[in-house]
Amino acid sequence: MREAVLSCVLVAATAQAAAGQDIRVRPVPRDGRIYVSFSMTEAFSEDMRDAIRSGLETSFSYDVELRRGGPFWFARTIAATVLTATVRYDNLTRRYHVTRAQDGRVEGSEVFDSEAEVRRWLTSFERMPLFSTERLEANAEYSLRVRARTRPRRGGLPWPFGRHEAAGLAKFTFIP
Repeated sequence: MREAVLSCVLVAATAQAAAGQDIRVRPVPRDGRIYVSFSMTEAFSEDMRDAIRSGLETSFSYDVELRRGGPFWFARTIAATVLTATVRYDNLTRRYHVTRAQDGRVEGSEVFDSEAEVRRWLTSFERMPLFSTERLEANAEYSLRVRARTRPRRGGLPWPFGRHEAAGLAKFTFIP
């Protein structure tokens, strides 16, 4: 029985480590906020480019969770938010219309001519002030987990196994 539990823990840790390679996450607690930077390294496949160029609205959704570690692999979620980046290509003007939203509220929109700029806008977030440090305990260990999914889907297994297509995790100790 003990070996079975240990095996499950090792498999879960290996799966988490493998999933964590897809998104690079960097939290920075400063001035009463937690600033989050992350980027998804392998987001643009040829299928994704084709979907965008067809004029189909394409979105990247990121579930960002601030968690406090617990015994074994259990962690308590302190705060969570959803960031969404959406692009629509206009075939007539050959321009990309992109929008970013947090928890459904539009935070900004741009129009780009360059696919490289669109890629950066959709897959890279820098110093986003997502969470407050008010509820954090000093000298405690926390983790920041980012899970991503795309629409239209890039393929993979059907729900529930393929719901999140990429993930990343970063641990930090909160020192006020």
